Amino acid sequence: MNDAKLLETIRAKMMSRGARGIMGLGRLFRIYDDNGNGELDASEAKKAFTELRLGLSDRDASRAFKLFDRDGNGTINYEEFLREVRGEMNPFRKDLAVRAFKVMDKDGSGVLQIEDIKGVYNAKKHPDVISGKRTEDDILFEFLDTFELHHSDNASDTRDHNVTLDEWIEYYNNVSMSIDDDAYFELMMNNAWNFKNDRVTKKGWGAQN
Repeated sequence: MNDAKLLETIRAKMMSRGARGIMGLGRLFRIYDDNGNGELDASEAKKAFTELRLGLSDRDASRAFKLFDRDGNGTINYEEFLREVRGEMNPFRKDLAVRAFKVMDKDGSGVLQIEDIKGVYNAKKHPDVISGKRTEDDILFEFLDTFELHHSDNASDTRDHNVTLDEWIEYYNNVSMSIDDDAYFELMMNNAWNFKNDRVTKKGWGAQN
């Protein structure tokens, strides 16, 4: 297995877990960061790869570590891992995500309330709903639970019922990795957040639309 195939295999495993699973990696990294320096060395990373059930041989785990250690300093951090596996949204997609946040942030506070999101979010055009892998309600539960768990770098997961722009962007970075086409990403975002004001109702539950 060459490096490109190895990365593709790891990426496919991570994509299968959805956005919530990917965001939960931050907690996993903290668990295996034995010395608390915010990074994983080769031994710590191997434990994490095993916990992630990536199905890597010892040889492939060592190669994966070198792929993720982009600066060659002998350690990897959460950002390096995500950047290599997930990548980042292109500017077009990021602008759409920011636009959606601003639509919701009516008071300009920079923080959204979970209950406000619940009343608007629509999952009809989410790729997993279209493919039949999950239902609209599954996606809504994941979306809300992702933010309620507040997967951050805090020592504990706090349920603060608030969503910051950084958390919002991180969520959509994770969703974006499973969508190849910018036009489809735009369609999904418009459907989810009603940019064009062409949805008659604004209830978040798909069954109610």
